[in-house]
Amino acid sequence: MNIFEIVKPHIQNCPNAIAIQDMPDKETRHLTFADLDKRSAQVAGIFKKQGLVAGDTVLLFYPMSIELYITLVAIFRLGLIAMFLDPSAGKNHIERCCTLNPPKALIASPKAQLLRLLSPAIRKIPQKFVIGRRLPGAISLTSQTNATEYSQYHSCQHDTPALITFTSGSTGEPKATVRTHGFLIDQYEVLRRSLDMQAGAIDMTTLPIFALCNLGAGMRSIIPNGDLRRPGAIEPGPVIAQLQKQHAQRIVASPAFFEQLLGYCEKHDIVLTELTYIFSGGGPVFPRLMSRLQRIAPNARIMAVYGSTEAEPIAEVDWNDIHTNDLIAIKSGKGLLVGTPVPEIQVRIVRHQWGKPIGSLSSTEFENICLTPEEAGEIVVTGPHVLSGYLHGRGDEETKFRVDGTVWHRTGDAGYFDQSGRLWLLGRVAARIKDERGVLYPFAVESVLSFDESIGRTALTQYRGRRVLIVERNSKSYMTAELAEMLEWANLDAIIYMDQIPVDKRHNAKVDYSLLNKALEQGKFEQQTISV
Repeated sequence: MNIFEIVKPHIQNCPNAIAIQDMPDKETRHLTFADLDKRSAQVAGIFKKQGLVAGDTVLLFYPMSIELYITLVAIFRLGLIAMFLDPSAGKNHIERCCTLNPPKALIASPKAQLLRLLSPAIRKIPQKFVIGRRLPGAISLTSQTNATEYSQYHSCQHDTPALITFTSGSTGEPKATVRTHGFLIDQYEVLRRSLDMQAGAIDMTTLPIFALCNLGAGMRSIIPNGDLRRPGAIEPGPVIAQLQKQHAQRIVASPAFFEQLLGYCEKHDIVLTELTYIFSGGGPVFPRLMSRLQRIAPNARIMAVYGSTEAEPIAEVDWNDIHTNDLIAIKSGKGLLVGTPVPEIQVRIVRHQWGKPIGSLSSTEFENICLTPEEAGEIVVTGPHVLSGYLHGRGDEETKFRVDGTVWHRTGDAGYFDQSGRLWLLGRVAARIKDERGVLYPFAVESVLSFDESIGRTALTQYRGRRVLIVERNSKSYMTAELAEMLEWANLDAIIYMDQIPVDKRHNAKVDYSLLNKALEQGKFEQQTISV
């Protein structure tokens, strides 16, 4: 077993088909499956020559590109482990991650190689490779065109690590998600079915793991022409031109990315008739976004995908399956509909106990904490494409539990099932407000306001014991009194207007409550609090 095996049939059966396109210097580049095979074998040969062996960890600092996937396939061929972390998280984060899992090699762009000057942990990495121009102290992976090829691939077990990514835990300490070769293959199979991946289809994606799955499906991946580190600020014009020129049929991206494209298309009356599928996830996908996407892509199925780093996908919903009664429910504060769970996963709602370990349960004990339809609680999941643990077990106690030996993952999201078995989201469990007036969930309020085009992003939080709504407005048309009247049922204490609500770095789509509360403490809002 090796994740490379999902790519191999396309190398053999359609070697000249385009696997990846990108535009790093405003010029379109193409990589065929045959090119991917040859160039990844060359890079794997360089790694082997330098003494890297199966099980060694390789730290990668390189953006989505043709070179990234050549390097990744080379890593998988040798049975190495690719490790990713966010350099913008700062020096201390890098130091802690490299201490938790010391890499044997660094692969980076010339610019990212400058981290060697700032980080002792990076300097300690034994082997250093550069993608791009030659640099002192680093071996070039792109200039050695005559390197001896390693055309085989290492035989791995289902639980052999393939990919490690770091996130911050609830304490701010990094925790590492470990995707094994078996897990990646299982995840690919689920995504291939749920996203209807077909060989030969042309797909634009901003998400690295989806481009990897595209390779397995024999699809062509278009990497957007722009800086994907900030999808919510990407320049839309070049991306739209790229979609049209390359005749893209599908797009997979975060809501923030689509907001950028929508504004441009609506302003310039652009209709993308060739699109047949649009998938959005990585943050709340509100109905108004889906409706706008349908208008600019009238021939496309608009799908919202709910998932997380540890479990992708969990559920999905087609815009055509969201009916008038559903929209009325969302506008009434019932939360956000995310659809039916995918067949490969089990989803249950358990009583709220976030912050307390659950441990091991019998099936009877588990059933006793599970809730019935329409009852809100914590969303938990299990399945072959659900990560069973973190590196060194860090974070397992707070997010994992066992039922008769089966590992379940606690998503940290609140929600409920309706009578039709569809899942509704209510926001993060930790962000719910529980006071003498009852329980109020973020998405119950935020989803209501998402329908109004004059209102930007919103966030509900408890600040100094008060129910506070933060509003990021697109215009000044709404007055506080009108908002308060619309949300009378929520019993808000105050409404605050903020220039920009902090969001997650990866997708620019989810509210970062930690940064939001810091901004409130520092008084970073337009006016003083306006009491309702």
